[in-house]
Amino acid sequence: MATEEPQTDTKCVPATHGRDLTVGSIPRHLIAFSIPMLMGSGLHTLYSIVNAIWVGKGLGQTEFAAVTVSFPVFFFLMAVAGGLTMAANVLAAQSCGAKDFDQLKRVVRNSVVLTITVSLACVIFGHFSATAILRLMDTSPEVLPMAARYLQIFLLSMPFMFGMFLMASLLRGTGDSKTPLYFQGAGVIVTAILDPLLMFGWLGFPRMGLNGTAVATVIGNSGALIAVLIYLQRKRHLVTPDWRHLGIDWDTSWLTLKIGVPSMAQQALVSIGMVVMVKLINAYGDNGTAAFGAAIRIDQIAFMPAMTIGMAVSTLAGQNIGAERFHRVSETLKWGMISGGGITLLISAIVIAFPTQLLGLFLNNPKAISIGVSYLHIVGAAYVMFAVMFVSNGVINGAGHTLVTTFITLLALWGVRVPLAYYLSTTTHHIEGIWWGMVSGFSLGALMSLAYYLSGRWKKPIVRKTPVPIDPEIVPVAE
Repeated sequence: MATEEPQTDTKCVPATHGRDLTVGSIPRHLIAFSIPMLMGSGLHTLYSIVNAIWVGKGLGQTEFAAVTVSFPVFFFLMAVAGGLTMAANVLAAQSCGAKDFDQLKRVVRNSVVLTITVSLACVIFGHFSATAILRLMDTSPEVLPMAARYLQIFLLSMPFMFGMFLMASLLRGTGDSKTPLYFQGAGVIVTAILDPLLMFGWLGFPRMGLNGTAVATVIGNSGALIAVLIYLQRKRHLVTPDWRHLGIDWDTSWLTLKIGVPSMAQQALVSIGMVVMVKLINAYGDNGTAAFGAAIRIDQIAFMPAMTIGMAVSTLAGQNIGAERFHRVSETLKWGMISGGGITLLISAIVIAFPTQLLGLFLNNPKAISIGVSYLHIVGAAYVMFAVMFVSNGVINGAGHTLVTTFITLLALWGVRVPLAYYLSTTTHHIEGIWWGMVSGFSLGALMSLAYYLSGRWKKPIVRKTPVPIDPEIVPVAE
C-alpha cells in the first residue's frame, strides 16, 4: 500500500484512469486537460462550419435560414443535457478530489437513469411542439415546413447526444479529457462524411436535401455512444454504467438536481433569450436571419478556447474544492484568465480585421454580408468579456453553486440584454441595436461573476467529505 506524496502529480482513480488535479503544476494541468477538449471543440466547430457551407452554398439561403431558426430549439435541448451533465461532472470531480469512490459510483448510476428519462422526454416534447415553437419565432412561411421537418428528424439524435455528453462529463470529472475526444471526434467525422452524401445523393445514397444532415447526425451520435460504452466496459473504468444495478439514490439524486436544475434553467434562459433575439432579427427579413446564422458560427470559433478553458477550470476547481485546497483554485482562475483571455483577444482582432472574408465563407448575398459585418464589428470587439465570464463561471460551477450563475444569467439576459436589444432596435429602427443589447448583457454577466468569485462564497463544496476506508486496489500512481 502506498501513501500520497503531496508534491507528486498523482492519479486519483484506480488502474490509471483519470488524473489527480489536486497536486502538481496548475498551468500544466490546465494545458494538458484543455488541449484534448479544445481539439474536440475545434473538430465540432470545423464540422459546423463545413456543414453550414454545404447548406448555405450547396442548398441555398432558405435552407440556411431553416437551420438558423432551428438553432434556439437545439440550444434549449442542449441546455437540458448540459445541466444534467454539468451536475455529473461537478459531483464526479468533487468525489474524486475527496477520494470518495463509492459516491462516484452512485453518481454514475443516478446520472444514467436521469439522463435516459430526461432525454426521452425531450424527444417527445420537441417532436410535438417543433412547429408551434417555430411559429412563435415568426418564422417565414417559406422556411417553416422545412425547418419543422428538419428539427423533428434531428431530435431523434437527442438520447444518444445526451448519453455522450454524460459519459464525457463523467470522464472529465475523473481528470480524463482524452477518451471523450477519441469517441466524440470519431462521431463527428462519421457525420461529416455522411452529410454531403445524404444531402446531395452522392455515391448512390438517397438525395435527402436538408434532412440528410439531420439523419447523418443521428447515425454519428448513436455510433459514438455505443462505441464509448463498449470501450469503458472492456476497460472496467469507474464510470462504466452497471446496467444490472441501475437505480436511484435519493440523496445523490437531490445533489444532482440541486446542481443540474439551476444549470438547466440557466441554459434554458439563454436559449429562450436566443428565441427572442431571433424573433427580433426575423423582423429585418431573411437577410438579417442569414447574417446572424453566419455570424454566430464565427462566434463559435471565438468562444471555443474560452469555453474549453472554462470547462477545464470547472473540473480543476471541483477536484481542489473537494480536497479543500482553495489556494489552488485561485491559481486556476488566474491561469484560466491569462490563457482564455489572451487567445480570445487575438481571435477578436482577426474577426474585426477580416469580417467580410469570414462571412463570405457562408453567404453569397452582399446585403446579408453587410449586416453580418455590423454584428462582428460590435460583438467581436467585446469577445474578451465572454472569456472573462466563462472562466469565472468555471470556478463557481466547479463548486456546485450553479444557482448563482443562474441568477447572474437571469439578470444579465432578461434585465439587460433582451430589454435593451428590443428598445434600441425599435427606437432606432436599426438591427445594430440588437447587437449592442447583446454586448451590454454579457458585459454585466462577466462583472457579476467576477464579483461573486471575489466574495469567496464559492469555497463551500456541495459534496460533503466523508471518511473513506483505504482500498488496497486504489493506489495513487505517480505521473
